[in-house]
Amino acid sequence: MKIDVINLDNKVVGSVDLPKDIFGVDVRQDILQRVVLWQRAKARAGTHKVKQIGDIKGTTKKPFSQKGTGNARQGSKYGPHMRGGAVVFGPVVRSHDIKLQKKVRQLGLKMALSAKVASKDLKILDLSDVKDIKTKDMAKSFKTIGFDSVLCIDGAQLNVNFARGVSNIKHADILPTMGANVYDILNHKALVLTKEAVDALKTRLTN
Repeated sequence: MKIDVINLDNKVVGSVDLPKDIFGVDVRQDILQRVVLWQRAKARAGTHKVKQIGDIKGTTKKPFSQKGTGNARQGSKYGPHMRGGAVVFGPVVRSHDIKLQKKVRQLGLKMALSAKVASKDLKILDLSDVKDIKTKDMAKSFKTIGFDSVLCIDGAQLNVNFARGVSNIKHADILPTMGANVYDILNHKALVLTKEAVDALKTRLTN
């Protein structure tokens, strides 16, 4: 499928052919959800922890005499039912990773790209004329094109001048091709691919 290539002045400067098996697949919400859940679970640190009864140090003396107080007998001050005691069934350090096949992850990325094409929120950008551009000028260009919330994906190496111009714009992010992921694509209204990104994605997602 053909799609226009624009520059930062929102002028058409050419076209590029997007392979249908990457940018034109049927979108399934369940696949996208699985990939997003996998991503978010993988990002969790899993360092949360509460004190178990073995982690609390102190006297092992009985809190009070077993008989004669009128209270129920207690053997330790550190049980979960005692003030200052342990927490029962609390969180412990663990990994939140879940397994997801590589083919499903790749399919999810193809579907995220295809969803942006289907909603006409995908733009192909030509950076050949981009030299030293300030954030103010980049923000003005984005406003002209109609970008509000946008994710920019460049080639294997980021265009330094373009990255500097985008980095301080609110609701705008930039990633190299290997950083392209389902969550960030779906989390932004618009998706911008450079011509280098298109070629790199073809290589990455071609089985």
